Amino acid sequence: MTDALHYLDATDLAARLRRRDLSAREVVRAHLDRIERVNPAVNAVVTLDPEGALAEATRADERLARGECDVPPLHGLPIAFKDTHLTRGMRTTYGSPLFRDHVPDQDELLVDRLRRAGAIRLGKTNVPEFAAGSHTFNPVFGTTRNPYDTTRSAGGSSGGAAAALAAGLLPLADGSDMGGSLRNPASFCNVVGLRPTPGRVPAYPAVNLWDTLAVPGPMGRTVADTALVLSAMAGPDPRCPTSLETPGDAFRAPLDRDLRGLRLAWAPDLGGHAPSDPEVLAVLEAQLPVFTGLGCHLDLACPDLTGADEAFQTLRAHAFDLALGALLDSARQALKPSLAANIEQGRRLTTDDLHAATAARSRLHLSTVDFFSRYDLLLAPVSQVAPFDAEREYPETVAGRPTESYLDWMRSCYLISVLGVPVLSVPAGFTPGGLPVGLQLIGPPRADLAVLQAGHAFEDATRHGRRRPTPPTA
Repeated sequence: MTDALHYLDATDLAARLRRRDLSAREVVRAHLDRIERVNPAVNAVVTLDPEGALAEATRADERLARGECDVPPLHGLPIAFKDTHLTRGMRTTYGSPLFRDHVPDQDELLVDRLRRAGAIRLGKTNVPEFAAGSHTFNPVFGTTRNPYDTTRSAGGSSGGAAAALAAGLLPLADGSDMGGSLRNPASFCNVVGLRPTPGRVPAYPAVNLWDTLAVPGPMGRTVADTALVLSAMAGPDPRCPTSLETPGDAFRAPLDRDLRGLRLAWAPDLGGHAPSDPEVLAVLEAQLPVFTGLGCHLDLACPDLTGADEAFQTLRAHAFDLALGALLDSARQALKPSLAANIEQGRRLTTDDLHAATAARSRLHLSTVDFFSRYDLLLAPVSQVAPFDAEREYPETVAGRPTESYLDWMRSCYLISVLGVPVLSVPAGFTPGGLPVGLQLIGPPRADLAVLQAGHAFEDATRHGRRRPTPPTA
């Protein structure tokens, strides 16, 4: 582990900036230098504005020196936003050649909140085309590579964000998650990603303001850093009808908690619905004694996920058709084949399909509530495979079974998405080949803080997230 500035925790950096032990300009310059040296190897940051970031940092330092106002929680911390999030005056490409030169005239709500909280905009992080899939590559910027092994995938769709954190290019990051887009890259890159309770971080603008399958969320190298980002993202907004009333600063409290007496369930294959490769399970099962050592009770159990797969596939296809259907008509040749197929799947849906998915999701919610009346947390693998060959669109097999589509290996995440509960991906160790493996900590509805507290205790006991990549990215 190095004590270099680019690997300091965001919470530590924020404290030093508030005390003026460091200036925002110093911090931004250090990360720009790191990006210049390391980003060519990982291709995580795809749009960069060094002059704008340094000018913004200078203004932040001047405001602090004048004592104009309370210091915002992210004062002086550099960030590059996911390239699916609208950024005023900076291109947002969605990883698509159709939007290669698209420059929005507004910041979306998440971006606006993080900037108002003091974060300094450096640029954008790479994504799959229209965030479709959990491997980050696109025809505009190419492939993002895993800092722990640059022949391997960094995951996705927040793969650029996760790789940037792991490589020390950024101290904090934002992302979004429909079927695992925060969790899979966090697992692959040995960082932390939170899929919050739907509505915890409101999304605006959006094609469907009532959508609860896809949610924005925070990422960091530690659970505390992730909670810090959440504190700036979270809170109600009247334009988002599903937004929750709890203010963001509720997540700025210390995360220390005694876990003794907690009732935990371990679901290695989610009730038979999501088998994982043996090397992944071996890493995770070696971590279970950590929880019992912390005083938790641990059972082998899982909520009934019957119908979750079909519900997710239907609702996802409907969302893709709603958001991207017009592009299928006007520019099909510019869409990757798997994305076009997803949109077409949405067009083939019938009202009976949508009724069945809605009814199944309602049943799953009630089953989940019942399950969490008996257990405080559910533990499961994040990714069913270790980081795979970056030259492939998706792994060919999972647990010895051939995959038929680029979604097959993501079941361990997307089955949980349907439940509408908070889920944390936390570093949980490494395969014998040195590839990161993450653990999902799944909580009851709206128990985001409890999930963060449990993740913090596990992280403190294991310190897997402190293992940094070796050269060429270290």
